[in-house]
Amino acid sequence: MSIAFVFPGQGSQAVGMGKGLAATFAVARAVFDEVDAALGDKLSATMWEGPADRVTLTENAQPGLVAVSLAAMRVLEAEAGVDLKRDAAFVAGHSVGEYSALAAAGALTLADAVRLVRIRGRSMQQAVPVGVGAMAALIGAEFEQAAAIAAEAAQGEVVQAANDNGGGQVVVSGHRAAVERAVEIAKAKGVRRAMMLPVSGPFHSALMQPAAEVMADALAKVMVKPPCVPLVANVLAQPTSDPAEIVRGLIAQVTGTVRWRESIAFMAQAGVTTFYEIGSGKVLSGLVKRIADGASGVSLGTPEDVAAFKAARA
Repeated sequence: MSIAFVFPGQGSQAVGMGKGLAATFAVARAVFDEVDAALGDKLSATMWEGPADRVTLTENAQPGLVAVSLAAMRVLEAEAGVDLKRDAAFVAGHSVGEYSALAAAGALTLADAVRLVRIRGRSMQQAVPVGVGAMAALIGAEFEQAAAIAAEAAQGEVVQAANDNGGGQVVVSGHRAAVERAVEIAKAKGVRRAMMLPVSGPFHSALMQPAAEVMADALAKVMVKPPCVPLVANVLAQPTSDPAEIVRGLIAQVTGTVRWRESIAFMAQAGVTTFYEIGSGKVLSGLVKRIADGASGVSLGTPEDVAAFKAARA
């Protein structure tokens, strides 16, 4: 049996995420303390107490998700004897989850990872004025169909297939009017469901180029080491352990497509049968089951999850 560890991205945040881990395990509490110190901000208090609109703010959600994933990872290492280098064939993360994957695999320090994603969140928020951009989910559309719908809807504006999540779920992103046209075209073409998403910007589209430039500058100031297991990168849907290639991928994913379907399919074809989703929520575990026949997705983000994992390994 081959294993991959995968890390969730924006959309998996929730008020209270990680609170149970911190209350139960000293190693988890230490992660949240380290994150708060690195950011100079009581992010943990925001995450645990809300309000929800503060937690979902991109500049809080992104470091918050990384913090929860790394807290869960440290707990699994301390309490269940998990050794990423020994136990995993690959790591991967959905969008901002790629930073969690890299920190878990020792390519980035925890402090650098959360500082980078705070910069990433702010620069993405600031790249496009609120209301100018939008994203929409096309449910029941394959990637090629969604890309064709986006091309038809563009009419001189930006709209592109941003997230190929798998299981017939593709997200398009760009100028609001173009995304709205894409939704109407999708409905006319019989796509099962097409709906605007409650997000604050057109992420993973060409409109994010200012944020990509900010991230290029920020990443140039950070040491990225080879990860202890290969990273299946969002923009490549292939494994890499080369720090220069990893950095190029982190910059490219700001404006590029998250190739999640292809990433999971690659790992499954390479023999991975179990995908452990480390951190908040169960989104990725659900996608695994729709992408890779026979593979299982297991979410590990709460004390109860850790106890069940330990019991299964005993």
